[in-house]
Amino acid sequence: MAEAGELLRRLQEFMNLVILGTPLYKFVLALLFFLLFLFFRRLVIFLIVKSLLRVARRTPTELDDLIVRALVKPLSFLIVVMGVSLSLLILGVEKALVYKVIRTLLIFTIGWSAFNLILAFEDKFYEFAQRFGKEVSREIGGFLVKLIKAFVIVVSTLAVLQEWGINVSALLASLGLMGLAVSLAAKDTLENIISGFVILLDKPILTGETGNIAGVQGTVEDIGLRSTKIRTFDKTLVTIPNREIVNQNIENWSRRDRRRVRTYIGVVYSTTREQMESILRDIREMLANHPRVSQKDGFYVHFEVFGDSSLNILLQYYTDTADYGEYLKIVEDINLKIMEIVERNGSSFAFPSRSIYVEKLPNGEPPASISQSPPQNDA
Repeated sequence: MAEAGELLRRLQEFMNLVILGTPLYKFVLALLFFLLFLFFRRLVIFLIVKSLLRVARRTPTELDDLIVRALVKPLSFLIVVMGVSLSLLILGVEKALVYKVIRTLLIFTIGWSAFNLILAFEDKFYEFAQRFGKEVSREIGGFLVKLIKAFVIVVSTLAVLQEWGINVSALLASLGLMGLAVSLAAKDTLENIISGFVILLDKPILTGETGNIAGVQGTVEDIGLRSTKIRTFDKTLVTIPNREIVNQNIENWSRRDRRRVRTYIGVVYSTTREQMESILRDIREMLANHPRVSQKDGFYVHFEVFGDSSLNILLQYYTDTADYGEYLKIVEDINLKIMEIVERNGSSFAFPSRSIYVEKLPNGEPPASISQSPPQNDA
């Protein structure tokens, strides 16, 4: 019994040990209560969420399900706030300070809940943005989500500052005085934001479309508030400020329904008039009957130019598709048919050549002509 009494006395002395002006037993008691709240947090949240979800499943709409799931973690943190407040009171912390901490954590919890609700209803913002057009619903919906998130963060921050005695009105007034300097410094940024709205509303180019945007050729990956990201054909990501896009020409290749082909065919000068007429007639007939040549736009096949080393035929037509892969297949097929037509009519394609005429040779031999042409590879 004496040993037990001595042990209790020593334990009592140990628990009464003062640390930072507070007895040790209060630290232990505060920790125990905090751990107890952590334990009951899981139990209470499990029971509450399970009950709420059971009720939500009975309703025809899924909105209440989204709300419950969005508020699970903030409610769980609210129980932790209660445990923290009780622990601080046990430690003898000044009540005014404890209440400030509690209110600060409550403001944080409310802001957290609002932020989670925004995430839960993000699809609804995109549905609302479809009123401005399905093409820009992604961009406008994303902007609305970012704007509301920023609003929640700013309001929560101002509320916390107000709670800790910081004069928010004076702070906002100071920011107002700085507004002119900031606006001048951020002039380009503001121009980019306004230009971003112009792009979203005017819709000269949309995400996923391909074209020549401000001199950059590629596919638009993202249209942001400040800049637009374009993935070039060599897979490089290029970021262009929106104000540059608004002030320059935009070629939107994705919105054309066909592609134009304009080229020249050069045949040798030995081609006779009859051969040329036959070649022109056969090419026109081939284009008129080709299933992938757009007939409503017409086509042109004309002997146009006497070239330096060839008789040049202008060839212009439109394919019936804008798809680049299909376009190449059509051009290839037509080119092969043109090769067959030229060969069938006894002519051939010309290549660059030059003839040199010598009037007098040093040894008195009669003049001769020398023809120069690109070297030929022997098979």
